[in-house]
Amino acid sequence: MSQRVCFTLRVRPERLDEYRTRHTAVWPEMLRALAQTGWRNYSLFLDRDGLLVGYLETEEFDAARAGMREHEVNARWQAEMAPFFEGTDGAAADDALHLLTEVFNLESQLAAAAAVEGETAGNA
Repeated sequence: MSQRVCFTLRVRPERLDEYRTRHTAVWPEMLRALAQTGWRNYSLFLDRDGLLVGYLETEEFDAARAGMREHEVNARWQAEMAPFFEGTDGAAADDALHLLTEVFNLESQLAAAAAVEGETAGNA
């Protein structure tokens, strides 16, 4: 079963434009490393106040993160991107993510409702 992961970080307001620019052409080697380590449907969303929200799907998030730590390109990318973030105390963004807890998923609830409706119809 696929795991959905959502996280936040905060980009320094004075670096927002450059952060956007850097993400218009992420290094191909970095893109391949993410794909090889199981980061699927990965998106970043940036608000004008610097709030960065990331979303991805993966089989196992801890394994996906560990896989990225083994790629030299990730160390280079993290070092280049570290100055963009607030509140990371010098840690790489990968280690400073604030993970959010999923409280609602439409597909999960639709499936559960359909299962209940199927049980009810079978008992009628």
